[in-house]
Amino acid sequence: MLAQGGPWALSVISLVLLLWQEVSAIDVPLDSKIQQDLKQPPTIMKQSLKDYIVDPRDNIIIECEAKGNPVPTFSWRRNGKFFNVGKDPRVTMRKRSGTLEISFRSGGRPEDYEGEYQCFASNIFGTALTNKILLRVSKSPLWPKEVLEPVVVGEGSPLVLACNPPPGLPPPLTFWMDSAMMPITQDKRVSMGLNGDLYFSNVLAKDSHTDYSCNARFLFTHTIQQKNPFTLKVQTKEPYNDTSSVNSTDPYGGRKVAETTPNFLSPTGTDSSRMVMRGEKLKLECIASGVPTPSIKWFKKGGDLNQKVKLDNFNKTLRIDSVSEEDAGEYMCMANNQIGSIRHSIYVQVKAAPYWLDQPSNLVLAPDENGRLVCRANGNPKPHIQWLVNGGPIDSNSTLPNPSRTVAGDTIMFRSVQIGSSAVYQCNASNDHGYLLANAFISILDMAPRMLGPKNQLIKVIENNRTFLDCPYFGSPLPELRWFKNGQGSGLDGGHYRVYINGTLEIKRARAEDQGTYTCVANNILGTEENQVRLEVKEPTRIVRAPEHQSAIRGTMARFDCRVKSDLTLPITVTWLKDDKPLSLGSRLKKDEDSLSIHNVHEGDEGTYTCTVKTEIDQDTASARLTVSEDASLSSVLPTDRPDSPMDLELSDAKERNIRLTWIHGDDHNSPVTLFVVQFEEDRWESGKWQNLSSYPGDVNTVILELSPFVNYQFRVIAVNSVGQSLPSLPSQRYQTSGAPPDAIPRGLKGWGTKKNNMEISWEPLLDTERNGPNLHYSVWWRRKDTGEEWSNVTTVGAKHIVHDTETYVPYEIKLRAVNDFGLGGESNIIIGYSGEDKPTAPPTDLRVSKIDSTKVNVHWTPVDPSTVLGEFKEYRVYYWREGSMVKGLRVNKEKKTKGFYSTVAQPTGILTDLQPYSHYRIYMVVANNRYEGPPSNHVEFRTKEGVPEAPKFFKIIQRSTDVIHLEWDKPLEPNGILIGYKLNYQTVNGSRVGLMQMQSFLPNVTTYTLHLPERAIRYKFYLAALTQVGAGEVYAEESPHFTNEGNGSMSSVPVNQPPIKLAGLIEGAKYHLRVYSNEYHSISSNVVTFETSAAYSKDQVDIATQGWFIGLMCAIALIILILLIVCFIKRSRGGKYPVREKKDLPLDAVDQKGEDGSFDYHSDEDNKPLQGSQNSLDGGVKESDDSLVDYGEGGDGQFNEDGSFIGQYTVKKDKDETEGNESSEATSPVNAIYSLA
Repeated sequence: MLAQGGPWALSVISLVLLLWQEVSAIDVPLDSKIQQDLKQPPTIMKQSLKDYIVDPRDNIIIECEAKGNPVPTFSWRRNGKFFNVGKDPRVTMRKRSGTLEISFRSGGRPEDYEGEYQCFASNIFGTALTNKILLRVSKSPLWPKEVLEPVVVGEGSPLVLACNPPPGLPPPLTFWMDSAMMPITQDKRVSMGLNGDLYFSNVLAKDSHTDYSCNARFLFTHTIQQKNPFTLKVQTKEPYNDTSSVNSTDPYGGRKVAETTPNFLSPTGTDSSRMVMRGEKLKLECIASGVPTPSIKWFKKGGDLNQKVKLDNFNKTLRIDSVSEEDAGEYMCMANNQIGSIRHSIYVQVKAAPYWLDQPSNLVLAPDENGRLVCRANGNPKPHIQWLVNGGPIDSNSTLPNPSRTVAGDTIMFRSVQIGSSAVYQCNASNDHGYLLANAFISILDMAPRMLGPKNQLIKVIENNRTFLDCPYFGSPLPELRWFKNGQGSGLDGGHYRVYINGTLEIKRARAEDQGTYTCVANNILGTEENQVRLEVKEPTRIVRAPEHQSAIRGTMARFDCRVKSDLTLPITVTWLKDDKPLSLGSRLKKDEDSLSIHNVHEGDEGTYTCTVKTEIDQDTASARLTVSEDASLSSVLPTDRPDSPMDLELSDAKERNIRLTWIHGDDHNSPVTLFVVQFEEDRWESGKWQNLSSYPGDVNTVILELSPFVNYQFRVIAVNSVGQSLPSLPSQRYQTSGAPPDAIPRGLKGWGTKKNNMEISWEPLLDTERNGPNLHYSVWWRRKDTGEEWSNVTTVGAKHIVHDTETYVPYEIKLRAVNDFGLGGESNIIIGYSGEDKPTAPPTDLRVSKIDSTKVNVHWTPVDPSTVLGEFKEYRVYYWREGSMVKGLRVNKEKKTKGFYSTVAQPTGILTDLQPYSHYRIYMVVANNRYEGPPSNHVEFRTKEGVPEAPKFFKIIQRSTDVIHLEWDKPLEPNGILIGYKLNYQTVNGSRVGLMQMQSFLPNVTTYTLHLPERAIRYKFYLAALTQVGAGEVYAEESPHFTNEGNGSMSSVPVNQPPIKLAGLIEGAKYHLRVYSNEYHSISSNVVTFETSAAYSKDQVDIATQGWFIGLMCAIALIILILLIVCFIKRSRGGKYPVREKKDLPLDAVDQKGEDGSFDYHSDEDNKPLQGSQNSLDGGVKESDDSLVDYGEGGDGQFNEDGSFIGQYTVKKDKDETEGNESSEATSPVNAIYSLA
């Protein structure tokens, strides 16, 4: 038909659209009187599922609930024919409802009632339909009786034990168990397939059992049916080797089982196909046989497996829980073992039953208004849209067409509707895989204007406040509302006034001249209605001189001021509170017109005093704290602490959006409270979480809390002084605010495409305390920018909506408002969003380079046409990589790098930096939007110039002795040119002092150098750099070690479980750096501690025998001993008789004679002998001295003459045997002691 008269039909529809102006549908208020008088067609409220499976043991209940005015009547069709409920005694219909109840108490079979049911709800304005409900009775049949022969199979062979469960409704769940009711162990080798069969990739001898049983579980009847068990016998060629060491690694117990390549048990062949419905669960399986047991891997052709893909059953099953169109394609599974591999391709096709894009909604219109019903659905294949009216088809070829109704595909347009046009329209979207059915009524409402608010209301407001005069109204057609003042003049709107669509008049800043009587008049074609509001403007009440904090000495007087200014026509009440409690006035406490006086102050008067001034429409408060002290000098030394918690929280003066909270101050512990913090907790969304609501000065104890609607509050208070904050007070009682439409407008509204043909509109959801009521959802509106097309809209509970089937990267106007059960919130500003981007179609052209340097190059190109970007232009992106180095034999990293250039000029240019010198580069360019890159430009090659080299690869300082330093290095990893040599600079260092710089040059093939130290304590700092023709490269600096105490250092770590620990194996005389760090998080580390181990003696250490102080000390000791010896010889040379005292412990020798005077005359042959310990001759032997230091006068019983001179070595000569026996214990002579030290 369109082909015959297509151009004419299209032009007519276009003309209709141009001439047709849609009026927004009427929002009917929830006023009880209006709702009672409102006539509406039926609306289906509740119905059973489309595919309805019932338990045969219960009564059958088929639900059908609807509302309407008048109350609807109900009828049913079964299998397309009228179902007479009254004729069947088992079937009853509930009162004021269409719900059917089928009872089997008196007999009957549920199977007799299987079929397709549809409910019709009707009143005089139309008929609404339910879905077609397919009623089926659940079935759980028994397993067919069968005799199962034993299954005999050779070891290593594959095996499938078939389950074949009986068909049930719904299908049963299957599982395998043994006779002990224990599940069959499943693993990589043995597993159950999707069809319930038990698969063995290869059979082992241990699989021989007589009780493999498949079980079917039927969900509706809660029963389990068990199949007769299988008996499995496994034949082996060799006896089983029961050696545990063999069995731990060989499942065949040492027997030789032929290895086989993998082969698929399920599915069979090289490819197969699967069709799955959108939103359903997809399961693909691949089970393979083989020895050893194969492993399974999955791939998707053309890309990686996305995050939705889950692998189950030891990687044998691929699962996607909710399939979408993007999951279609070719999936490949590969089974492989060490013998070989095999692949199987599964072609997945995703179809879709119809799903809503825009579901039609009810439409209430006034006479002569326009409207439309839109029914948009998608699916695969694309659904067919069919419109019905009151359950019957719309006949577009009728000889009596409805002139106010035009059907255009998925839209019905209504123009100049009239009374009697009310009806229920059904949209049926169907394809091969299912259908959608939606009811939407159009109701034609005519109603004279009605005022919904109180009559002749008096409103008193404070001057300069923003004022609202409410005038709620309703009517159909929507009345025109106008405001008048004092019954004169034209309507009030604009300038000082603003009239809202709901009838409220706003006076932006009330002034004295705004006082008067305001009349709101609502008018439509059916009549006129008016209401009056009388406005009085009053001066504000305020405290012009407030009380101030003060300290008073006990026994003195304190005075608090409270001077008030208010409107003379409003009576005021001034009250004083102490710590938020009424103040008892008396002889000591006196109140006059402007102040409060406290005489003979004492400690009980300390606290917070609040002056409150109230009128009937406003109030003002001010507080100050009184502190009482014994003496003014004592206040500075009193101990301070955090305040105590506030007490006795009380709620009063409750209103819709605020409430008064009052509390009593706790003890401030000699530090006045400076701040009170009020916190709240609500139990609807974040129960138990306390949040800050507001804060107040420390001199108040009563505040008005501004609240949000639909929140169940409780409060607590925290006091703060200079020391800190108190513990929270005990919570107040709960207070729940009433609900209201949302005040807040959702923030962060934006629109951006995630695909080339869609636009995702997203926003930040409202906070829990901004919901203002239950059932929060969002109404989203959008339309193409600058095209004049109508707004499209959708309502959603989420924080985003995706618009499908858009053109690529086109601008849209978007707006948003929040809605709850109490009404509509404010509308957001219109923002501009964009649909999705596609790949740019054109490449940049004429790519070229100039000004080539060693590390940078200038890039030039011809830009693309902006229309080919197919998205928001982001940048021109250069891809560049290093093809090679011009240094022979040097391997390079060819990794691609990118750099972006943002330029919209006609002749763009950019600088590519950070290039490697002396290298061969290749580049190309693409244009990029936010999602895609376009095709590449022409490729350009260039070579960078020679540069300075990098630092040498390594630089080591090795000190093998105290007078030589050996240096080693290696050529740079990146010479950046032709290497011509090395330059070594070095200088002595001693703390912060440095010596003159010295330099050595080396050929490029020299990588070692030996430096002789003039002194071993000297330290050097070395600076090594490689050279090219361009110059010296990066310097590698190192410092020589100090003797053997330092080196290039190696690092080792020791695990620590519990401190302290002992570090062993350290080197003597070495310096160490120590830190403790976390083994899991290396960034968590202690500070570095440096210590030095004690030095061991080595040839490099200074010999003490060569030190000057030690030589001087030894010389002094030798000189003293020599002087003593000389004195002894002088005394001995004088001879004579000497009186001596009796020696008790040594007997006299026979040769000794006693003189008359009691002296001993000493005769010894040894007098003529040389001093013992000296040589008798040049070749004579040295005889060790028999002298004792005691005998020389250093204690004991040594013999001396009267003047103290030395007599001899011994007074009594000991026996030779005795002398020889004591030689080992005799002390070394002083002379020998010196030599031993030397």
